[in-house]
Amino acid sequence: MDAQSVIDRFRRSGALLEGHFRLTSGTHSSGYMQSALVLQHPQDAEALGAALAGRFRGDRVQAVLSPAIGGIVIGQEVGRALGVRAMFAERQDGAMTLRRGFTIQPGERLIVIEDVVTTGGSTRETIEVARAAGAEVVGAGAIVDRSGGTQKVDVPFHALATIDLPTYQPETCPLCLAGQPIVKPGSRT
Repeated sequence: MDAQSVIDRFRRSGALLEGHFRLTSGTHSSGYMQSALVLQHPQDAEALGAALAGRFRGDRVQAVLSPAIGGIVIGQEVGRALGVRAMFAERQDGAMTLRRGFTIQPGERLIVIEDVVTTGGSTRETIEVARAAGAEVVGAGAIVDRSGGTQKVDVPFHALATIDLPTYQPETCPLCLAGQPIVKPGSRT
């Protein structure tokens, strides 16, 4: 699956939004990728998961860990494609943590899978959860890297598509300065 076919899936499902958005990272943007609108279609979720899993076939992955909520569906699909279990980390009192009985074994080889990466913050937090549990994080990936490749993740990183949607600090956001109303469509308020 090439990058254009990934973006086409987002467009067809209405998941590539235009407007004024406050992203999970706190930055603002004129574009938003609502992956839930793509992943609600099982055939798209399966195809994207299989394509992303293909990037990790030689890494002897034993488990997938994803940040909730955006990474849960694609993490499950990557796990299915690799034939390994898929778990998710979630926020409790503002910090990413394992809950719901999920455990990671010391030395377990895992990958962190996200839907869309902007700064890599949620991915980095999830990597730290895995490392704190003793895992060997062998890579990370996302359906879309919207940073243009500038996310700062310290393990091998793979995305099905890399695009450069501009982001702005709130205090210098031209959309704010123009008085355009802002929307927060993500999972973290």
